[in-house]
Amino acid sequence: MAAYEVTRSALIPAAAEEIFPLVNNFHEWTKWSPWETVDPAMERSYAGSEAGVGARYSWSGNRKAGSGTMEIVSTSEPRDISIRLEFTKPFKSVNPTSFTFAPEGGGTRVTWTMTGENKGIGKVFALFMNMDKMVGQDFEKGLASLSQAVADRKR
Repeated sequence: MAAYEVTRSALIPAAAEEIFPLVNNFHEWTKWSPWETVDPAMERSYAGSEAGVGARYSWSGNRKAGSGTMEIVSTSEPRDISIRLEFTKPFKSVNPTSFTFAPEGGGTRVTWTMTGENKGIGKVFALFMNMDKMVGQDFEKGLASLSQAVADRKR
C-alpha cells in the first residue's frame, strides 16, 4: 500500500475566530468548498450536531462528484479541526483530513491536509494520477474561496 499526503496552506487576512466557523459547520461549506460546483444537482444531507464534533455531511453526485460522508471527529476552537472523510464512489477509501489555523502576521495561516493509502483500484489509479497535483489544486481553489467567503462575511 502506498501512503500519500496532500497539504496546502494559505494566509487568510482574518482572525482564526472568523475563519473557523466556516470550516467547523458543513452547512457553510457550500460557500467555499471547491467541490460544490462540480455537480449542480448533487444531493446533500446533514446529520448529528449542527457544527463541531458529531456534525455529519453526506453527498451523492455525478461521476465527477462521487459520493461519501464526512464527520467532524475533533475540534479545538479556533486552532484545529479533524474530519473523517469516507468516499464510497468512485472508489472506497477513508481519508483523515485536518485543518489548522495559526496566527501569522495580520491574518491566519490555514493548512488543509488529507492523508490516505492507495489500496485496490486506488492503487491502479495512483499509477496514472498524482494525488498531490489532482487534489492539491482543489485545496488551493478551496482555500482561495474560503478567504473570499470570510471577506464576504465582513461586508
